[in-house]
Parts: sequence; structure tokens; C-alpha cells
Amino acid sequence: MCGIVGYIGKAPVVSTVLDSLSRLEYRGYDSAGIAVFNGRGIQVRKRAGKLKELASSLKRQPLEGRLGVGHTRWATHGEPSELNAHPHRDCTGELALVHNGIIENYAELKSELLGRGHRFRSQTDTEVIVHLIEEHAKQLPLPEAFRRALKELRGSYAVCLIAASDPSRLYGARCGSPLIVGLGRGETLLASDVPAVLSRTRRVLYLNDQEIAEISVEGARVTTLEGKPVVRKPVVVDWDVASAQKDGHAHFMLKEIHEQPAAIEQTLTGRLGHAQITFDRRTSAFLKELSRTERLIILGCGTAYHAGLVGEYMLEEVARLPVDVDLASEFRYRGAMLDRDTTVVAITQSGETADTLAGVKLAKEHGAKVLAICNVMGSSIARQADAVLYTHAGPEIAVASTKAYTSQLTALCLLTLALGKLRGAIPAAQWRRHLAGLQAVPGLVRNALRAEPAIKQAARRYASARNFYYLGRRYNYPSALEGALKLKEICPLIHAEGYAAGEMKHGPISLIRPGWPVVFLATGSPVYEKIVSNIEEVRARKGACIVIASEGDRAIRRHADAVISVPKTEEFFSPIVNAVPLQLFAYHVARANKCDIDQPPNLAKSVTVE
Repeated sequence: MCGIVGYIGKAPVVSTVLDSLSRLEYRGYDSAGIAVFNGRGIQVRKRAGKLKELASSLKRQPLEGRLGVGHTRWATHGEPSELNAHPHRDCTGELALVHNGIIENYAELKSELLGRGHRFRSQTDTEVIVHLIEEHAKQLPLPEAFRRALKELRGSYAVCLIAASDPSRLYGARCGSPLIVGLGRGETLLASDVPAVLSRTRRVLYLNDQEIAEISVEGARVTTLEGKPVVRKPVVVDWDVASAQKDGHAHFMLKEIHEQPAAIEQTLTGRLGHAQITFDRRTSAFLKELSRTERLIILGCGTAYHAGLVGEYMLEEVARLPVDVDLASEFRYRGAMLDRDTTVVAITQSGETADTLAGVKLAKEHGAKVLAICNVMGSSIARQADAVLYTHAGPEIAVASTKAYTSQLTALCLLTLALGKLRGAIPAAQWRRHLAGLQAVPGLVRNALRAEPAIKQAARRYASARNFYYLGRRYNYPSALEGALKLKEICPLIHAEGYAAGEMKHGPISLIRPGWPVVFLATGSPVYEKIVSNIEEVRARKGACIVIASEGDRAIRRHADAVISVPKTEEFFSPIVNAVPLQLFAYHVARANKCDIDQPPNLAKSVTVE
């Protein structure tokens, strides 16, 4: 959510910052701006709308310099507008600042600053920060004024500050919102996510909460909010800028759908053998130390929550562990009982999801243990966790999650089987069958992708509908939720809802009208006949039944208006395979409706505020 880029070095700052911001467009935004020190003072240019609007303005009226900061804003306080776009300046115009996050006490701070004569131009909470720094700088050197102002803030922030009085450095800080330092040769960057810096460097420093980075062309000096030096080795990012390009596909989402076999293989690599599952030493020790009375609580938001729901079925049925699944945004407010016999499993693509991070912190405060399933090494949740199962899915740029989801499901398969074996819950024959099945999953997903022409045809047939239901049972009830989410995420013209199929009779079926499309998950399972009965209930009301079924199931055709076949697999692995047609169906419906697929309105890739 929102993008920050700060740059100091020998390259032209405008083109460098714009290029880096363009690599953060997937995060979602509604305005953009840049501030540049030109040798005499700070110049600011801002535009509502997409980054191309700002770029066009800068072509007409160029800015020049070697020091600057840019921002793409996703509106929270104040409407999307040029006035509310970042960067924001102080009264003197000597300071310019960008900010991701939410300042909860901005109203009281603003009232105090107004009383001291400060003039505000925007409706944002962010503008308070730069005026607060200005106020403290009347009595203190800039670095100390910056530090003092941050201590007065309540809420979350990642900030980047430039000052006309100190053009040899930039200042950055974070608390609850991600910020990294990119270390190049003769240049240094601040950014809210790794893709922004990859065209310049792959050496990255991840800042922790309440840490400050002071950057110059020589590198970075990191301290705590109290001023204590922090020594931390840079991380070398193991993927490059080419990984974050479309590679000939029309959209990032389509590219990432087709990357899923490779992403799943990466999740399995080094962990899955013919007779065993192996994790890194830290994770293996963590799992072995779980008590016989251990209880799991899975946390996630959106797609990660749906992965957690699948994990609940897996872990309870196969590993025989009691599991609760919580929306991370509600977890803190339900009074969950936490102790040393509780393990919180935090599922997150970015490792920076604000609600999930807050849940992790709460769990640790109450003595619970934390296992993270995460895609980003060095992220906030990965650093907070006692152990981490990295998915190694590579960068996911499209707002709608695809390969991160199937990689999370794969990690949950590994976790379930490992815990089941450790606890003696899996018979030997089932263990061998599941290991062989997991080995086959990347190939099954590869084969599922071959159904794209048929999926595209079905999508075009129903693209004009404005309401969809998605129905599934057992392991594929969460698949129904995820399928509906994918469609409404990327095609905002359509309302879609997912349900447990048995719940249709308890209300939703009243809305079925002739032609209303309903997507059914009807692959092989112990409840196959029951889902067929649910299909017939919809057919009796003349709804249009789009059925995802296992290859070779010819009988299902007499119950369906359209059939999408996927490779046959055990129910345990079916949510991974079934994700492919759900994703492709949503993609092609959205494309037929000419939607902005990679950057849907009002959505952001990484939700770093509550």
C-alpha cells in the first residue's frame, strides 16, 4: 500500500525515482509526487491519478537534481487529489516528506501546531509529521528534530525526509510499515519494497520498527529511535529485476498464474525427499518441541486466510491437531486464550501485512510461539517469528494473489505431513501415498494450465453476468471463497460470493434466477455425491452451473452447463490444482470486461495499515 522511493547518487534523480516508483505500481495508488533538491532549494511536483500523469508533467517542465524522494499514494485521510498527494512540505518549504501508514494522533498534533502558527495545505495526517519536524528544528539539529518528532507519533509509519539545509543525505524511519535501504555503488536508496531498488542494486538492508536510516552516497547509518547504533549485514536478494517483468504476458497476473508449477517446485525444493520431509534446522527444532497438547491458531488476511482455512482441514484430519483459523484483523479483538501450548501460524505473502503483524506481536506478548509461512526473507513477520517456512515463490506483482496462494497451500501440505509423522498420526501407507502425491503436484498444476482455452471460452460465455456464486465442500469450501474473491478483486463490475455448498438452502438459494452463474468445485472427494445434489438444486431453479470436475468424470456433464476438467488427484491436494481454473476464469472474465487486472481500483498489494 503506497510506494516510497528516496535516492541520492550520481544518476538523474527524476528518472531514477520514476523508474523505481513504476516498479511499485502493483501496490495500488491514486496519486503520485516527487520532491527534488536542485542545488538551490526543494521543488515539488504532484499529480492525481497514475504515475504517467506525473511523468508527463515532468517532461513538460523538467526538474533536475541528484537528491530526491518520490511517492505513490493510496488515500486514507483526505480524498485522492493533487493537494493531498505526497510529498508534503513544511511552512518554510525547506523540508519535504513522504509517508506510508496512519498517524492515529494526528488531529491533536495538528491542533497544537495550528496554535503555534503552522499553516496546513492538505487534509492528510502525513502533513502533521513534516510540520512537527519543523517545529522541533527551531531548537534542535535536524537529525535530533526528526527523532524527537517520531517519538510523538502514535500509529504506523514509514517516512523519508529531505532537507534543503542538508543536501548530502536523506532520512528514513519505520514503525509498523516497511522500509528498506538499497546499497549501490556511489548511490543509496530508500524504498518501501525490494522491486523498487533492483534495477540499481540487490544489496538490501531491512529496517526494524523504531529504527532510523541516515543515507548518503557512501551508504547508510542505522540507529534506533534512541540513537543507539545498529549493526546489520545487508541481504543479497536472490531474484533480479527480470523476475518482476511481464515476460511477454499481457498482465502480471497471467504471468504469475503460469509461474505456479515452478513456484510450487521452489517451495518443495530441498524439503521433499522420497521418504522424508526436511526443514531447516531452526524450523525442525521448533516442530519437534511442540507439546502433545499443542493447539494451532492460523492467522491470515484475504487470500492468506483462505489458505489457512484449507490448512485447518489438512492439519486436523491428517496431523490430528486442533486448529482455529482467524482473520488477522479480528484476532486481537476476540480475547483468544494464548499460552506456551499455543502456536500461531501467520500466513502472509509480504511479511508486512499490518493486521497479521499485530497478531504476531500479541501472540508473543502472551507467551505463544509463532511459525510464519512467508514469501519475503527479512520481512517484519519473518523476523518476529520463532521459525519460518519460506515459500520461495519469487516476486508477486499483481494485486490479486495467485502463485503466493498455491505456494502457501504447498507449504501447509509440507507442514501437515511433517507434523503428522512426528506425532505418529499418519499410517505408513498413507505417508508414502501423500509424499508421492505431493511430488506430482507441480506436474498436475502444469497440466491444469492446459485447460486455459476451455476456461477462456466459458469465461467469455458468462462475462456479461453481474452476480456469481461459488460453491464447494470440505477442502474445497475455502476454494470457493478464494474463487469468488479473485473475481471480485479484478473485475469490480461483478459481485461474487463463495459459500459452503450445504449452506445454499439456508438463504443464498433464494436469489437464484434463470441464468445466474454458479461455479461448483466438484472434483473427487468423499462428498462428491452431495455436491452433485447441490448442483441439481441450482439447476432446478434454472441457474447456470459451471462445474470444475476431475478428468474422466463424464457423468458430471449431464448436470452442468459448462465443465472445466482438471487432473485427478487426492482431495488433500485438490485445492492447489483447483486454484488454477478459478484464477484463469476470473482473469478471462475480467479481461472480457476490459478491467484493470493488475491494479484494480481501491486495492493495494500489501496492506500495511489497519
